[in-house]
Amino acid sequence: MGNVNWTAITVLSIALLLSVMTGCSKQQSTPQLVIENINGYTFDNKRQLQQFKTLVVQDGRVLATGDRQLADNYPNAEKIDGQGKTLIPGIIDAHGHISSLGFTLLSVDVRGLQSAQQAAEKVADYAAQQSQLQWIKGRGWNQVLWPNQQFPTAVLLDQFVDDRPVWLERIDGHAGWANSAAMRVAGIDANTVSPAGGEILRDAEGNPSGVFIDNAMNLINQAIPSPDEAEISLALDAVSQHLLRLGITSTHDAGVSAAEHALYRKLADSGAMKVRLYGMISSTDPELENILSAGHSSDSNDLYTARSIKIYTDGALGSRGAAMLRPYQDRPDHSGLLLTTEAQLRQLFSLAIAAEFQVAIHAIGDKGNRIALDEIEYAYATVGGRHLRHRIEHSQVVALSDIPRFKVLDVIPSMQPTHATSDMNMAEDRIGAERLKGAYAWRTFLNQGSRLVSGSDFPVELANPFDGIHAAVTRQNKNNQPEGGWIAEEAITIEETMRSFSIDAAWAAHQEDRLGGLTAGKWADFILLDQDIYQIASEDLWKTEVLETWLAGKRVFKAE
Repeated sequence: MGNVNWTAITVLSIALLLSVMTGCSKQQSTPQLVIENINGYTFDNKRQLQQFKTLVVQDGRVLATGDRQLADNYPNAEKIDGQGKTLIPGIIDAHGHISSLGFTLLSVDVRGLQSAQQAAEKVADYAAQQSQLQWIKGRGWNQVLWPNQQFPTAVLLDQFVDDRPVWLERIDGHAGWANSAAMRVAGIDANTVSPAGGEILRDAEGNPSGVFIDNAMNLINQAIPSPDEAEISLALDAVSQHLLRLGITSTHDAGVSAAEHALYRKLADSGAMKVRLYGMISSTDPELENILSAGHSSDSNDLYTARSIKIYTDGALGSRGAAMLRPYQDRPDHSGLLLTTEAQLRQLFSLAIAAEFQVAIHAIGDKGNRIALDEIEYAYATVGGRHLRHRIEHSQVVALSDIPRFKVLDVIPSMQPTHATSDMNMAEDRIGAERLKGAYAWRTFLNQGSRLVSGSDFPVELANPFDGIHAAVTRQNKNNQPEGGWIAEEAITIEETMRSFSIDAAWAAHQEDRLGGLTAGKWADFILLDQDIYQIASEDLWKTEVLETWLAGKRVFKAE
């Protein structure tokens, strides 16, 4: 052997040893949490359902899952006895409206009332209690539930509140009901013309009746003072607490304004965001191009991500705003409304794809869905963007010949199971039995290989995910009606349903490597339930209660 510098080798060896020891010490000093004795379920990265008895968390992320003996590998960890409770990943609601729900929670709720009279009386009670408010706002009315199923009028509202403007959005958010004071403030009279993509309903004399459909709602909305940051923050706090109680740890916010986008970024960067949000920037916001040019938004804790824009093709079925290829069965002179022109759609697709943003396009009627598919196909041929995982939000009534195009074009059907059980009382009246063959077609989409993702569309529907899970599996309401399920052949299994509310919902947001499951490296977002949803009778799914909600390894809700 030649001359060896033993001193150098010794120094190097000591340095390496110290490095290893320091690393071990650092690892050991990081607290670990072990939740044992649980009935755990998760989808792995191959979308397969796995079971486990022990969950190990470190630094807010999943370190490992396994059998009961796994806990023995972490003698110094904090241990929690799960008492045999069912533990699943936090629910991802793939379509909701954060601000709308937040302000709904802070305004008058007229959901489920059985007449326009009842709604007006509740508004009057609310107005009496909120004398400081300049505008009385609310949401949730649904004329389909009323005896005559007729749209309400300003005349009725005026009998109860005439000193301040009143504006009540329909349950689907695609129609609004105003009193006369609101119309006066907005400058609306008999000479006001219905805007493109909207309709002002009128009485026999041609005067505005008080109901405004789709784009016509802007005539009122533009007269309402915009909420400031403090009001938006208050609404966000209310909705965050509400969602966490329901087991929702992440939601896709379908229509984020520039003001909301700026606030969400600020809260996420500071760590103050209480629930994870995936933002779809509203395509109608004047700041859209500036937001797109700034690129994707994200933070180190994955609290707020924005890499999608929200576009509307049409309205909703209940208000007959959904664009149909043929006229409505119960209104033969009307085929719905198109809210965005073909030229506008093409421009928006080009802008979004150039900025590497996903397009999430609202389409409910069969014409709305066809236009959405046509524009996606045109975009692929001209500007590309197939890799961006474009989505059609609702995919509600689709021509049978168009359903296979979702798979061919790699378009995600983003659907809301409770829409089926809410709409079943009027859907056939609106469009007839033949067109229902392509409506709410969850099984058909899954059978062709499409990745179905699920949400609630809150506040259009209640945010409780177990209502949606129950609807998806049973095709029934909570009274187990109709017997056997409505269009029962489109029902899906509990496993398919839970996949659509977890790993596939994460995939639809380009987040499958971080969210949607409890595999090593993902955020430890999970919930504890009072019953095993994979084993109970399907009719009992909606009764599921959330006992605890955890976000990034920290408990953020515990039932009393």
